[in-house]
Amino acid sequence: MAEQKRDYYEVLGIDRNADEAAIKKAYRALAKKYHPDMNPGDAEAEKKFKEASEAYAILSDPEKKRQYDQYGHAAFEQGGGAGGFDFSGADFGDIFGDIFGDFFGGGRSRGGRSNGPMKGANVRASVRITFEEAVFGVEKELEVTLKDECTHCHGTGAKPGTSPETCPKCGGKGQVVFTSQSFFGTVRNVQTCPDCNGSGKIIKEKCPDCHGTGYIASRKKIRVTIPAGIDNGQSVRIRDKGEPGVNGGPRGDLLVEVVVSRHPILQRQDVNIYSTVPMSFAIAALGGEVVIDTVDGKVVYEVKPGTQTDTKVRLKGKGVPYLRNSAERGDHYVTLVVQVPEKLSHEAKELLKKFDEENGDTLGAAARVTGEKTEDKDPKGKKKFWK
Repeated sequence: MAEQKRDYYEVLGIDRNADEAAIKKAYRALAKKYHPDMNPGDAEAEKKFKEASEAYAILSDPEKKRQYDQYGHAAFEQGGGAGGFDFSGADFGDIFGDIFGDFFGGGRSRGGRSNGPMKGANVRASVRITFEEAVFGVEKELEVTLKDECTHCHGTGAKPGTSPETCPKCGGKGQVVFTSQSFFGTVRNVQTCPDCNGSGKIIKEKCPDCHGTGYIASRKKIRVTIPAGIDNGQSVRIRDKGEPGVNGGPRGDLLVEVVVSRHPILQRQDVNIYSTVPMSFAIAALGGEVVIDTVDGKVVYEVKPGTQTDTKVRLKGKGVPYLRNSAERGDHYVTLVVQVPEKLSHEAKELLKKFDEENGDTLGAAARVTGEKTEDKDPKGKKKFWK
């Protein structure tokens, strides 16, 4: 029994009112994802690619789309081609130009790509800073490897007295045309010339200083201004400190990733800071002052009598400055937690028992509920109970 075909609109993930541009866009994404050249040996991907191509061939043709909308798959059951379908008449040219251009890194060419000036590649580096430096900003000095034009050959890469020659493989265009076999036959594609790497020039006698590259790499110290409010993982861009451009193009940029060290007490979320501060039972019950560590220094906070553990306190404007407006800052949220002492003197215990007796006798609450009474300890130090 033949496998039942899926609805063409469902295959492309579009609705029935989709226009020509939406149909083409949906197919281009699927074709690029499932093309056999991108999934060698993957039978499932090839099946999905054929399915999407069949759907596009029908829905991109106004007459075939009208027939499909009226009769469904039955309108084409007598056709030829793969799986009982005829692909003749379908226009895949520009789509496969895009796809194969992406595969081979050169991009699709319309009349040939110019090998004119191109911006250089970006250079990446990282710098570690403290929590406080991230909050208030800081200047750091980095040592990075940068390329500069070779002073011996002035960037040509050729030995002084000689000149680069036109690449015989691409004729100075920087690109070569090749054909490949796809599911639909022969496809014409454009690729960066492998001999000249797209420059259109071949250097036969290389400069002895730069070995034909046209550039000399050296370690340089660069000062980086880290803005106030920057967060972990964000980057600072320094213009024109990257790789040199191609064919006279501008330099790339230096991208410095910021790594912020953890703080032992403070934690950050967006522009707000969070911390936990312990307070004694006496301060929680009677009120008093606690000292809170903030990025601006120590702050004395007045605790109200009867404050419960896990009470939240907001210190307005004590957080992190906004990256785009350092004049405004977030807040610092503090959680007050009652700290229970682990060791008490005999006198402190007796005083605490008296305090408890005057405030509801919580130490004897369980005995009152269960009807049990506590006797003095036996000689071995164990308590004896009876009803």
